[in-house]
Amino acid sequence: MMNRPKLCRVVTISHAFRELIKGQMAYMNQHFEVVGIANDLGSLEEVAKDEGVRVIDVKMERKVALWQDIKSLIALYRTFRRERPYIVHANTPKASLLSMVAGWMAGVPHRIYTVTGLRFETTTGIKRLILKNIERITTLCATKVIPEGDGVRNTLRRERITRKPLEKILNGNINGIDLTHFDRTDEVMSRAEVLRREGIFTYIFVGRMVKDKGVNEIVAAFDRLSRERSDVRLLLVGRFEEDLDPLLPESRECIERNKQIEFVGYQSDVRPYLAASDVLLLPSYREGFPNVVIQAGAMGLPSIVSDISGCNEIIIDHKNGIIIPKQDSEALYNAMCRLASETELTRLLAASARELVATRYAQSEVWRATLDMYNSLPEK
Repeated sequence: MMNRPKLCRVVTISHAFRELIKGQMAYMNQHFEVVGIANDLGSLEEVAKDEGVRVIDVKMERKVALWQDIKSLIALYRTFRRERPYIVHANTPKASLLSMVAGWMAGVPHRIYTVTGLRFETTTGIKRLILKNIERITTLCATKVIPEGDGVRNTLRRERITRKPLEKILNGNINGIDLTHFDRTDEVMSRAEVLRREGIFTYIFVGRMVKDKGVNEIVAAFDRLSRERSDVRLLLVGRFEEDLDPLLPESRECIERNKQIEFVGYQSDVRPYLAASDVLLLPSYREGFPNVVIQAGAMGLPSIVSDISGCNEIIIDHKNGIIIPKQDSEALYNAMCRLASETELTRLLAASARELVATRYAQSEVWRATLDMYNSLPEK
């Protein structure tokens, strides 16, 4: 066990270990000496305890902060020189850029970049050019580039970001789904009963409360629907991010004003909220491979999603959900109306949801495939 090769998993902020790859580091630690690296926002030591791995706090900013980014790059370079990892694997935008460059500078043999989303897809002009070039630098410094899904792979090719081989792991998704955890157990359902409103059709959004997730469209569509029907409710689960991607002022005002909208903030356990709901909403502008759609499916919820990478791979239109054009509040409104009115359709979509997730995204299979990928790396 003392001779295990070292694997550094790098994310920008410590919360991402739980949100994106919970449990995976503990699994890999049976085969590698795993070290978690992130900017500690107060959860890094808990991650170390839960995963049974060593952790290192490296200050990183999610937004552009040139001076801090330079200091973060130097800190990562020094960390890699000291730790001498065999593999550095990163999968959030800022951490991926910095760790791929620092890993290249430090001579890390294997530098793996999992592309979970492409920020330039929702930008224009000089900002789009800058973000595309950041992706080119990140992929250039990586020795292996893994798209989380087919949509991400196609965009990387179409936009000429990299010519390196691009192969997703299994059916896509970075961590898979723990089907024993995301299940309608007695304990989960007892908590859900407190949250459920009898006779009320409940839509739910889970995620960052930002423009790019389609929250403005959700609020506008639901506000219109709630004026027509008193038997509907919208649950909003997540954090506002005023600095990075704020909502429209009118959306914030509507959330506070509309009594049929319930904002419950960030929740460490979303299962009872999903179990208390009828349909997940994710009309996002861009995604890599959204975990929440998989989680909702495992809990037996159909989803209304936009026709973008990841979402249109998890959801099969009119099989386990409905796919609509992105940034289309009218289409979202129509789909929401339909599922609230056509109860048999909603029931059929819900009946297929868990099976389609279980057969494609079981966590044990995703972890095993990821381990196989590590073991297949050429010796250096």
